[in-house]
Amino acid sequence: MEQTVTTAVVESVQALNGRAGKAIYTPDEVRILTIDEYHEAARCLALAFAKDEVARYFIDTKDMADCSEEEKWNLHVNILEYIVAAHCYSGVVTAIGSNYDAVALWWVLCPSRFAVGVQADRVRMPPGKNLDDWLTILRSGLWRLHYKLSAEGRKRFFSEFLPLLHDTKQDILGERDDHSYYLVYLGSRPSSRGKGYAKKLVQYMTKKADVENLPTYLECSANANVEYYEKFGFELRRKVYLFRGEKPVGLDIMVREPPSRRDPTVNGPARPV
Repeated sequence: MEQTVTTAVVESVQALNGRAGKAIYTPDEVRILTIDEYHEAARCLALAFAKDEVARYFIDTKDMADCSEEEKWNLHVNILEYIVAAHCYSGVVTAIGSNYDAVALWWVLCPSRFAVGVQADRVRMPPGKNLDDWLTILRSGLWRLHYKLSAEGRKRFFSEFLPLLHDTKQDILGERDDHSYYLVYLGSRPSSRGKGYAKKLVQYMTKKADVENLPTYLECSANANVEYYEKFGFELRRKVYLFRGEKPVGLDIMVREPPSRRDPTVNGPARPV
């Protein structure tokens, strides 16, 4: 009886706080972040991608050879701060853990508005909306990268990287590009790895994608993670490369098909269509 009363009280408080925009979460529960939390989320991703080849691609340039590692680290953090802020404004940022131990950035394009549950209005963008609209660029600070990146860094980020991601996603998903879930970033603090946080972040949104019968798309910057994503039903579709550095830097493109295009076996391969 005592446990039932306690549960009822907690649920009541959660409901009240939820209406006020301040829902209560346990450390192991996935939550959706607001713009007030973008610094903490960016810090988590900065630590997670500190040695990532793609993340370093924009700062390890010849025209930054005289910059200190501290200067490069600050730029690395700035890049992620602007990207996280952009997703807070126009996408979805999810986190788990008491200290923002794992964070995921999502771009969600769905045809229906209320198909995924209570927070449906906070986990979707209308078809055709993009993270690079001028208002998002201004509010998030992404425009500052034009001045903070070096000349070569700007070319790599704006003229090579972003167009490659856009064109590849459009080519692979085709007419479904505007009706899909897109996992843009997923990272855990080094001290929080092995606790299953990343798994919960992935499953939180892929379950919603399944409800809406939509594909989930991602780019994987580490070969070792391809097998990890395959456990969730993602399939490798293509390998693309960035070529402006001293050596090519690869990205593995993966797609998790919705139930209608998947074999009856759990996480099985997609049916040909």
